[in-house]
Amino acid sequence: MAVSAFTPTIFSTPSQSFTIPTTPHLSNFTKPKKIKSLSPITALSDPFVLQIAESLEDSLPSSSSSSQHLQKLRDFASEALLSTPWPSRKDEPFRFTDISFIKKSEITPVSPPPPQSLTNLSVFGDTLLVNLTIVDGYIVDSLSQLSGLPDGVYVGSLCKISSSEITKRVVEFLPVNEQGDLFWSLNGVGSPDLVVVYVPEGCRFEGPLHLRYVASEGSDKDSRKLPVSNPRVLVVVEKGGEIGIVEEFMGGDGGLSYWTNSVMEVVIGEEAKVSHSYIQTQSLSSAHIKWTSVRQEKSSSYDLVEVSTGGKLSRHNVHVQQVGSDTITGLSTFHLSGCDQTQDLHSKIVLDHPRGFSRQLHKCIVAHSLGQAVFDGNIKVNRYAQQTDAGQLTRSLILEPRATVNVKPNLQIIADDVKCSHGAAICDLEEDQLFYLQARGIDLKTARKALIVSFGAEVIERFPSSDLRKKVELYVKKLLDPEVEMDM
Repeated sequence: MAVSAFTPTIFSTPSQSFTIPTTPHLSNFTKPKKIKSLSPITALSDPFVLQIAESLEDSLPSSSSSSQHLQKLRDFASEALLSTPWPSRKDEPFRFTDISFIKKSEITPVSPPPPQSLTNLSVFGDTLLVNLTIVDGYIVDSLSQLSGLPDGVYVGSLCKISSSEITKRVVEFLPVNEQGDLFWSLNGVGSPDLVVVYVPEGCRFEGPLHLRYVASEGSDKDSRKLPVSNPRVLVVVEKGGEIGIVEEFMGGDGGLSYWTNSVMEVVIGEEAKVSHSYIQTQSLSSAHIKWTSVRQEKSSSYDLVEVSTGGKLSRHNVHVQQVGSDTITGLSTFHLSGCDQTQDLHSKIVLDHPRGFSRQLHKCIVAHSLGQAVFDGNIKVNRYAQQTDAGQLTRSLILEPRATVNVKPNLQIIADDVKCSHGAAICDLEEDQLFYLQARGIDLKTARKALIVSFGAEVIERFPSSDLRKKVELYVKKLLDPEVEMDM
């Protein structure tokens, strides 16, 4: 596969009657001022983006807006939005991903879920696990189970941290050093709260922490309205700490239309370990955009296992920065496009220090003639990352004639003492494999189902929990064959 470089976008200068805010803060968007001369920031401002940002800010609870630390995050994101346009297919990062579905909708921020609406949510069967439930971006304590946390571990709202030491440590990473794209910044402006997961030095969190994201507010799929929520999570694991995190994004009943714009930042200290499981099964009429930003210090380990099957438009941006030597990074992802939907993964791993190790496996299945899958994977080995061992592999199955898969593996190497490799393959099921099963008395339909399920099993088997593996495998089988009974 050819690897193309990112191309700059040139913006035309608007007319002199264009109005902009008088200050770089979103709270002043309602007071535009006409000016005669245009500054560079004015020329780059996008009225559609500013309109969304203004509506997000106006929807925030007053208690959240008054938080000093959250306001710092909002100011950082606000300034970025002033020079960030809405992306189009002409922009290289979105060349294969059409997000006009969002722009053509009537975007409205969600409101805090009323208590009576929570009674209609499905009852979770795994209530014995340590879990935190987030409904439409808001923490719901009544649906969470946080008893039994180890000493020193904190899980909850930034505004409710009682320890000044934890607060001081957490706010060091606000705002983040790495600035993401437009959706990253919109989340920073519109997030009603910041979920903090803090693990102190040397603490091992036995058993996974389950973060459950539920979308309860949505419109009919034929409606233009698109409610948007902005959940945001910050994970800080100190030196020698260990934790397993399960993120599960669940949709509402039926084919509700909504937009989940989520961000998770992970800071992993020296010799610390984080196991990250990510499951996305939201409504097939929804938009799901997710940012995962990871910073790894010396001798730390980060392992991501992802299965994404939901969303009319689903995009996951994964950025990993190794800021220390002897660091281990693993990314294993499986995407399934079973109907008219787009599954998109954009990943970037940056290695800056000696003896870094990374492995990336991406698999996707497109089982619909109008389905699409996108993979853009970038691994950058900088000059001082000597003796690096980095590998990347992407494999895709196309099961329908007009289905689309676009892959762009990208390996940038500046260091000279490295062992790096990448590969890409796109194909249908192999005839030899089908013949092998048919020769043993298995009919063609059953043989195809078995091979399709086994294709994704290589990623599903990497989930650390057997219960989680069984649950995800059964769900994937159900999507591929509606006759399969769900027993959860």
